[in-house]
Amino acid sequence: MTNPSLLILPGDGIGQEVMAEVRKVIDWIGAKRDVTFDVSEDLVGGAAYDEHGVPLADETMAKAQEVDAVLLGAVGGPQYDDLDFSVKPERGLLRLRKEMDLFANLRPAQCFDALADFSSLKKDIVSGLDIMIVRELTSGVYFGEPRGISEVDGQRVGVNTQRYTEAEIERGARAAFELAMKRDKRLCSMEKANVMESGILWRDVVTEVSKDYPEVELSHMYADNGAMQLVRAPKQFDVIYTDNLFGDILSDCAAMLTGSLGMLPSASLGAPMENGRPKAMYEPVHGSAPDIAGEGKANPCACILSFAMALRYSFDMGAEADRLEAAVEKVLADGVRTGDLLNEAGVKPATTSEMGNAVIAALDASL
Repeated sequence: MTNPSLLILPGDGIGQEVMAEVRKVIDWIGAKRDVTFDVSEDLVGGAAYDEHGVPLADETMAKAQEVDAVLLGAVGGPQYDDLDFSVKPERGLLRLRKEMDLFANLRPAQCFDALADFSSLKKDIVSGLDIMIVRELTSGVYFGEPRGISEVDGQRVGVNTQRYTEAEIERGARAAFELAMKRDKRLCSMEKANVMESGILWRDVVTEVSKDYPEVELSHMYADNGAMQLVRAPKQFDVIYTDNLFGDILSDCAAMLTGSLGMLPSASLGAPMENGRPKAMYEPVHGSAPDIAGEGKANPCACILSFAMALRYSFDMGAEADRLEAAVEKVLADGVRTGDLLNEAGVKPATTSEMGNAVIAALDASL
C-alpha cells in the first residue's frame, strides 16, 4: 500500500509561516498515528515568478496532477501589482484550479463557541453556525469568452461573459447534494434567474438533479436575497450551491460571520482519480497578508483546518480530521489566541508557532 501523497505550495507572505505549523501536525500524525505522508514542496505565485518568471512552472503543475492532494498557503503581494496580468501571482492559483479541473469549491463557515463574540453580528445570530457553501469554480464569468478590454466608438469597453453548460452546473450540483446528504439534508441553490439566462438554466438543472436526491429538501433563492439572508439569519441554511461569481462574494460574506478569516479553510474538489478519491486542493481562505509576513503574527488555524479537510476528503481519515478540528476548538476554548482573535487590551497574543504548538498539545491530550 502506497503512502498518501501531498504537495505543499506555501506561496507568498504568511504562507511559509502557517504551513510550518501544518508540518507539525503532519509529523504528529506520523509519530502518534503511524501514518506516513509522502510530502513534497514547490513554488507558486510570486515565489514562483521570482524563481521561474511565471506564477506556476510546468513541472509544478505536473506534480500537482500526480499527488493525492495539494495544500496551498496564499499568493500575492504589493511587489507584484505592476506585473502583466498574465503573470500575476493569482494566475498560478487559477491555473491549478483550471488544469486540475477543480470544479467544486467547499467553503465551510463555522462559528466556534469561543469566537461567537468576534462576529460582526449578535452572538445569538451566529452561535452554533455551521453552513457549507459549494461554489462552482472552473466556469462562469471568470472563464467565459469573449472577454477583454477594447475600444468602441472612442471609449474603452470591458467585457466578461457569463457562460455555463448543463454539464458544468450538474456536476457541481451533485457534489453539493452529496454533501447535503451527509449533513442536514437541506440545499439552497442561489442564482439570478429573474434577470440572467444562465440563472434560468442553473435553476432548471439543479431542479432536475434534485430528483436523484429525494431526501434532500431543495430551495431556490436569488443571490442578492441570499446575501441579505446570510447576515439576517444565517442559521436558516445548511448547504448553499451557487456559481463562480456569486460564490466568491457569498462565501466571503459568510466568512466574516465567524469572526476571523484566519479561521476559515476551504477545499476545491474535482473528478475522481483512479483510486476513487477526487483530485483536490486545500487552502485557507485568507490572503498572503504581506503586512505581517515574517513577524509571527499570522493565525495558522485556517491552514491547519484546511489540512483537516484533506484528511477527510482525500485521505479517508475522517476520525483524524475530527480529532484535529476538536483540538483547534479546544485551543480556542482555552483562550490561546493570535492577535486577530483578541479584543482585550493588554493581553499578549500567541505567536504563529505558539498557536501551532498549542494544537499539538491538544492533540496529545486527545490520545
